[in-house]
Amino acid sequence: MNLFDKLNKNVIFFDGGLGSLLIAKGITAEESPETLNITAAEALTDIHLSYLNAGSDIVTTNTFGANSIKFNSDKYTLEEVIISGINNAKTAVKMNGKNALVAFGMGPTGKLLEPMGELKFEDAVASYTEAASIAEKAGADLIIIETMTDTYEMKAAVLGAKEGASLPVIATFSFDKDGRLLTGGDIKAGIALLEGLKVDALGINCGFGPDVVKNLLPEFVNFSTTPIIIQPNAGMPVTEGGRLKYTISPEEFAKYQAEFFKEGVRILGGCCGTTPDYIAALVKACEGIKPKEIKNRYRTVVSSFAIAREINDTHLIIGERINPTGKKLLKQALKDKNLDYIVSEGITQKENGAHILDVNVGMPGIDEEEMMLLAIKALQASNPLPLQIDTSNPSVMEKAMRYYNGKPLVNSVNGSEESMHGIFPLVSKYGGVVIALTLDDNGIPETAEGRLEIAKRIAKCAESYGIPLSDIIFDPLAMAVSSDSNAAITTLQAIKLIKKELNAKVSLGVSNISFGLPNREVITSTFFASALSAGLDLAIVNPSSTIMMDTYYSYLALAGLDEHCEGYIERLSDRKIEYGNSAKADTVLTDTDSQTVSDPLFKAIVNGAADSAYNLTKEMLVTHKSEHIVDNILVKALDYVGKSFEAKKIFLPQLMKSAEAAKSAFKAIKESLQSGTGDSGKGPVLIATVKGDIHDIGKNILKVMLENYGFNVIDLGKDVSPERIIDEVISKEIKLVGLSALMTTTVESMADTIKLLREKAPDCKIMVGGAVLTYEYAKEIGADFYGKDAMSGVIYAQSVFNVPKS
Repeated sequence: MNLFDKLNKNVIFFDGGLGSLLIAKGITAEESPETLNITAAEALTDIHLSYLNAGSDIVTTNTFGANSIKFNSDKYTLEEVIISGINNAKTAVKMNGKNALVAFGMGPTGKLLEPMGELKFEDAVASYTEAASIAEKAGADLIIIETMTDTYEMKAAVLGAKEGASLPVIATFSFDKDGRLLTGGDIKAGIALLEGLKVDALGINCGFGPDVVKNLLPEFVNFSTTPIIIQPNAGMPVTEGGRLKYTISPEEFAKYQAEFFKEGVRILGGCCGTTPDYIAALVKACEGIKPKEIKNRYRTVVSSFAIAREINDTHLIIGERINPTGKKLLKQALKDKNLDYIVSEGITQKENGAHILDVNVGMPGIDEEEMMLLAIKALQASNPLPLQIDTSNPSVMEKAMRYYNGKPLVNSVNGSEESMHGIFPLVSKYGGVVIALTLDDNGIPETAEGRLEIAKRIAKCAESYGIPLSDIIFDPLAMAVSSDSNAAITTLQAIKLIKKELNAKVSLGVSNISFGLPNREVITSTFFASALSAGLDLAIVNPSSTIMMDTYYSYLALAGLDEHCEGYIERLSDRKIEYGNSAKADTVLTDTDSQTVSDPLFKAIVNGAADSAYNLTKEMLVTHKSEHIVDNILVKALDYVGKSFEAKKIFLPQLMKSAEAAKSAFKAIKESLQSGTGDSGKGPVLIATVKGDIHDIGKNILKVMLENYGFNVIDLGKDVSPERIIDEVISKEIKLVGLSALMTTTVESMADTIKLLREKAPDCKIMVGGAVLTYEYAKEIGADFYGKDAMSGVIYAQSVFNVPKS
């Protein structure tokens, strides 16, 4: 039974914020805020009851940080605070007397997961599993995962919730104004992941007020087939008369949300700054509005941590080069665990037009499971493209799907009972779009009709596992025309039949058609054009093959899929036609000279190849001075990457990976100078998360970036008092301080810290950052600079210390 049936309602109202109401009651926590479930149980029950009386159907427990990684108390156990938190809410429901539910709230761990951070994926899953299990036993009715800014941690939380409990799961992200997560994911990527994991509702909470959320909502409404939940803040915090307040009134809040309801949102509530008055106004504003029907749009979508690819009429290319079959260099790289080579292959394919990357590491003499996980992690740290997990080993497939950050393309299943019952449970649990080969225990049918029958059987079995037809792509198998003169005709007929009879998506490994023939690309490209005309949706080809990609862009132009032939013109104008393998020049920026861009060390930094960067720097030091390497290669590479990040051409994982590569290069230089780690000479910059705030992800990212731009960083950690900060500033004569805050309840602590700095160290510059801050609020509390991300903080630090830009 879903939540709407449980409550017998077609729209559900959640509650609002907790922190500001606790502060209004004069209640603060000496330890983790969750300890208030025990020390201030009566006050929390009263807050829950006030929301229920205002019209909330679901109240959320005070357990945002109740997981083994984040929770910290010398007095109480994790189990005690979770049980008490749920009991407080259940007591309020009983006192209210209406049909209401208790949601167990789960928030971020406060740590970055590998490979960007140190937290292991399975440790994150285990932490959420433990909390969910306690919550279900304590009587929670559902789980809400909230304020996530990383798709990978969201996946860990959803898996933990589902593996620890059998409760409905709601999941919400906190996006920036552009619809991006901290780690780079966009709205479609978030939706694809969560729908693959089969959550019961998904949406947005925190970050901004409804005036900003309204700009993000259309993408949710148009793309999601799952009920949408929206929980905005009451605007943004400002200070007035020395007190914190929010910019949007209950009536304005309710007006915005009523429009969201009209547009298709089915679950409404509030976050920071909202109170029972906001919820009461919201319930009243939605009276008499008829909700929109939630429709399944049957989209075929795969995703990475950053982007989603919808497989529709556009036709997509899967890069085939990360597959050891017939590739000596890749085979050797796999034996040597040379991840830099694999990363380079992925980036080259992306630059040459691939939309998805096939990843196959199966070969004798290696541990396929270990190598598959290493390859996936390395590729996802350097490349935003979705991946196709390509293995015939079900145990390898399960591990890869579990650790993959996104909704993968899965290659493959076939019509045998063993294959279907081995792969479909994995797709059902982890989410994915599966390539279905039209063969079974009897082999490959000789006729198109025979392949269609297998496709129908696969579709029926998939349905029994809850997998829709939109999550299956059929491969009618291209066989060598050299051994069967009708092979191409049969495959083309099978494409047309599957499209007609099943209205399903179709893929092919195109190059198989020319096996055993000379000048294979000539006949392969001709068959490729024919297959596209027959309805092929997804083609596994070599994107570095000029003739294959020219055929692809030519087809798009001829099929009316390339408006004004823009793609064709961009690819082929001013180019002499010479067929063979080619690679596009790097076109991210045009203000870096071509000689620098083509330098191997520059490429290693940009591609995030740490081992290569170290070794190349060592080689260059034999013939070049360290100053030349730093000024002409490393600084330019970092600036190149930084500007690409600002232009949203790369995302946080690639930015961090490049920073690590630069760190390896600087390590090689320091070793050659025999100066140890030393002091970089820039700075120092002091950074800290302010008193009362235990979130330090943003601060830690800034630290990595500053260090890799040559700054000496003093990191005081999290929950740092104003007094400690000022002591350090004075004793070390600090010229620049960076302050971070994520929680609205701690921005006043930031204001207090800035006030003290102005009194005691007036010459010290102050930059601030954090999800709850804005430029206006930063200016209001006296900061010199507001950093929207780590890169902007680096740029400001360079200006403070008069570091020349390359």
